Amino acid sequence: MSAATASLARRLTRPLLVILVAAVAVACGSKDSGPVLTVGAGDSAESMMIAEIYAGALARTGAHTRTKDRMGQRPDLLAGLDSDTIALFGDVSGDLLSALDSTATATKPDAVNAAVSKALPEGVVDSDPADGTDLRPTVVAAASRNPDYPTSLKDLGPRCEGLTVGITTGPPLDSLRAPLDPQRDVLTPLRSVYHCEFAHSITYSNDADLRKALSDGEIQLGVLAGPPAFLPDGGVDLTSLADPDYAFRAASVLPVMRKAALTDQQIRKLNYVAGELTTTELADMIHQVRDQGAVPASVARDWLDAHSL
Repeated sequence: MSAATASLARRLTRPLLVILVAAVAVACGSKDSGPVLTVGAGDSAESMMIAEIYAGALARTGAHTRTKDRMGQRPDLLAGLDSDTIALFGDVSGDLLSALDSTATATKPDAVNAAVSKALPEGVVDSDPADGTDLRPTVVAAASRNPDYPTSLKDLGPRCEGLTVGITTGPPLDSLRAPLDPQRDVLTPLRSVYHCEFAHSITYSNDADLRKALSDGEIQLGVLAGPPAFLPDGGVDLTSLADPDYAFRAASVLPVMRKAALTDQQIRKLNYVAGELTTTELADMIHQVRDQGAVPASVARDWLDAHSL
């Protein structure tokens, strides 16, 4: 090959190499291209666990996702939606309604869900709640109670006048949840729905003191801000009384998102998650993260795999 021919070949080859390198760069970078869906979380293990479940599920639709945790309280998360810092976060239906509309009277699931959707700020929407999750305040008795003791608040009503109830008023296990107001959140609803008028009520600053009072017989019933399964030991010394008529407002996990931030396919994926998640499973995942030091993303991945999500 002459020098002139070799020079021409180099000039023709150089653009082809540039094109090839550019094509490879695009192919390699395509995995990280496109918008990123950021799922926000508050400061609790519960909030972070829900965020990882949502992020993991959405990633399986082909979306690029990440989580942003320890964002603070509900107003901070809503502000994150407004500023486009996050696309969605997980909340609890009844708690969210109470925060958005202090005059709301709905307590049963369908009515609460409808009221939440109506009360959300402009540009913010929700999706299906996880009906298998029930995070309402819970009336509990000592597991060693008399076997003929009522297992439902409906049967408890006539006996309330001879009982003393304890109520925890300290910070709940999930920092997004407000502490219980004894009169507004406990005594008035129980009286209105089940005609339950306790002889006495005592407040306790934490769950441990209330449980000790139950064990010592100082009180016959206690009221926790959430399900006993979320306690560090799962509430092994407690038994719950059913609340079939919803004296306590329905409280299910649900996603709250910026309008149009997710595609129909992605929203369907979150709805599938809602159809599988239960109180027991969420409690187990929280224990793994909060009490055993597990990595939330790994725990979420295992749960999604187990449910073929």
